[in-house]
Amino acid sequence: MKQVNCDFSPMKQTLKEDIRTIITALQNNLEAIDDGNNCLLSQFEKIKEDFLDIEMKAATFYLNCYLSPFTDKYPELSICLQNMSRLKQGGLIVIQRNDPLEPLLKPGIPIEAELTHSLLESIFFPGSPLHDGAVLINRNRIVSAANVLPLSGIYTGDKKLGTRHRAALGLSERSDALVLVVSEETGKVSFAINGTLYPVTTQLKPSHFDV
Repeated sequence: MKQVNCDFSPMKQTLKEDIRTIITALQNNLEAIDDGNNCLLSQFEKIKEDFLDIEMKAATFYLNCYLSPFTDKYPELSICLQNMSRLKQGGLIVIQRNDPLEPLLKPGIPIEAELTHSLLESIFFPGSPLHDGAVLINRNRIVSAANVLPLSGIYTGDKKLGTRHRAALGLSERSDALVLVVSEETGKVSFAINGTLYPVTTQLKPSHFDV
């Protein structure tokens, strides 16, 4: 197994600065809380929003750490996710890591082509015969499309979690695969790994992937 590279210096620096800002705000509020005439509720609301923003940036940072040992095409994946998110174009992308996935998938249509963002976007274009299933990526190639993944049973009763998200969780519960999801309803991007779903921000330019 390759060593995970978590350098990604621009992303790391931004994350550190945001965390320092939150810490400073918390310290200032701690000092001001003794003043009964100073209501801090609105400031707490702002801090909560900042925490959510940091959570998404951290998830984006670690997503690229998880991706980089297994594909050189993470900038292509980033562009694809940004474009699909903007257009609210649903998608499900499986990144194979160490575990074999064939026993867990209902196989789809072989593609066997170099991974590019334009090819991925065309596969998930609404109305395409391949757009409903999952794309399987191994290293720098798109192996197949329209694959069917096992669904997670954990969130069966949660109506807010769609089939794509349940499929992403289901495969990540059974393997070390990393699964990317774009919501068709909201355009929000998430990734599943080790049975947990994380939201990510797509407001990143390809230059942010320089290491």
